[in-house]
Amino acid sequence: MALRSLICRKTLGLAFSSGFKLQFRGLQTFSLPDLPYDYGALEPAISGEIMQIHHQKHHQTYITNYNKALEQLHHAIEKGDSSAVVKLQSAIKFNGGGHINHSIFWKSLSPVCEGGGESPHGSLGWAIDEHYGSLDALIQKMSTEGAALQGSGWVWLGLDKESKKLVVETTANQDPLVTKGPLVPLLGIDVWEHAYYLQDHVTVGFDYD
Repeated sequence: MALRSLICRKTLGLAFSSGFKLQFRGLQTFSLPDLPYDYGALEPAISGEIMQIHHQKHHQTYITNYNKALEQLHHAIEKGDSSAVVKLQSAIKFNGGGHINHSIFWKSLSPVCEGGGESPHGSLGWAIDEHYGSLDALIQKMSTEGAALQGSGWVWLGLDKESKKLVVETTANQDPLVTKGPLVPLLGIDVWEHAYYLQDHVTVGFDYD
């Protein structure tokens, strides 16, 4: 996937304890978030058809399966079925991660009319120059990391909360960036085929705060 323009905007975790069953008395479910723009608003960078399929089909499937896994976990905990609880962790991580990652992804994208495709300025622009030399160098690094990722996954620009530096990381499948440490996701690039399979390349413009 070719990455031509880049602008950034800016746990999964289950705490098992003696009070965990009480936390599930009011089981929360998740729903598909609305996009802050029309499906065709990112054309020609990303086609409206891709956006609609990606949002309504793929993201919705992660949410549906995430809710199903959480409901099954709820029942397993009520029954004291520890084997089922452990078995469900992979489904929760995969589908919950898919929901988290895509929610970040949609908010990172922005139409040109709203500033998408512009070069970052302010503290973000300074940090990119400081840590990577230039925006073009960062784009090249993220493109290289994405091309080298075996199978499906994500390429991330994140902020290391401890070192206060920008980092480029990759995660496999739908693992969220939090699995790599104390990193705040600033930008996530979806390397799954469903993000771009109707186009030969994708030009991505991002907004940021």
